[in-house]
Amino acid sequence: MKRKILFVINPVSGGKTKYNFLKNLDKYLDKSKFDYESVFTDYHGHGTLLAAEAVKNGVDIIVAVGGDGTINEIANKLEGTDKLMGIIPLGSGNGLARSLGIPLGDYNAIKRLNRLHASKIDTGVFNGKKFFNMAGVGFDAQISARFAENGKRGLGSYVKIAYSEVSNYHSQFYRLNIDGRDYEQQAFMISIANSSQYGNNAHISPHASLNDGMLDVCILKPFPLYKFPALAFRMFARNTHKSDYLEIIRGSNISIIRESEAAVHVDGEPLIMGKELNITLKSQSLTILH
Repeated sequence: MKRKILFVINPVSGGKTKYNFLKNLDKYLDKSKFDYESVFTDYHGHGTLLAAEAVKNGVDIIVAVGGDGTINEIANKLEGTDKLMGIIPLGSGNGLARSLGIPLGDYNAIKRLNRLHASKIDTGVFNGKKFFNMAGVGFDAQISARFAENGKRGLGSYVKIAYSEVSNYHSQFYRLNIDGRDYEQQAFMISIANSSQYGNNAHISPHASLNDGMLDVCILKPFPLYKFPALAFRMFARNTHKSDYLEIIRGSNISIIRESEAAVHVDGEPLIMGKELNITLKSQSLTILH
């Protein structure tokens, strides 16, 4: 029996055209295994509706063609079901795909789907919003908001915004409870890591695992401004955990109380949330082909 597979394509993710993707899809997908269809999203959040419709219509595999935001839209409706999810990483950072070892070239990623190799990953829930790669508060949430406003995608744009904002951003005071233990900390940012990296191989928590039933709470403490380039370099060198300015605490039930309502990010998508934040984990609840 052939499996029904739907490719949900975000035409604007990563600032990369997706129209050549259809040619590669026809060329490299194993048609002896799949009956396939493809559809382009028209607006933010459209992928969630398309995924829900596909589940209702008995599609076996739904593939997100885009970045972590596109993946989040699709995975929201597949998490907790028996449906399989695929990823063709064509976004700006592709953090989840990189963590899963999925090739970045679209034709290689398509050929990888043909293997039908699947495994389960954990799902984070951040004030009711699901995330699969990374969520956070503080500086990285502010950069995500500026990045979304900017409209220009890609690593270069992200780095430019980060360097322009870092000198004006001030640390905040946070109260945390992680699996029943209380912490108080002045922090530049707090990242909740399901995988090890934001994307582009920038690893905030090098030993984080997608399927260990735990989230890594990465607390970046205040640091001298001149240390910013060195801290950024540590992410790409995969040794942030060795920095005196970063503390990583693992847990599955996390609450954060901060000074005021402000931006957060959920898989890179900025949202405004209140002072009280609650993060929980759903263990191995999403099945992904990789």
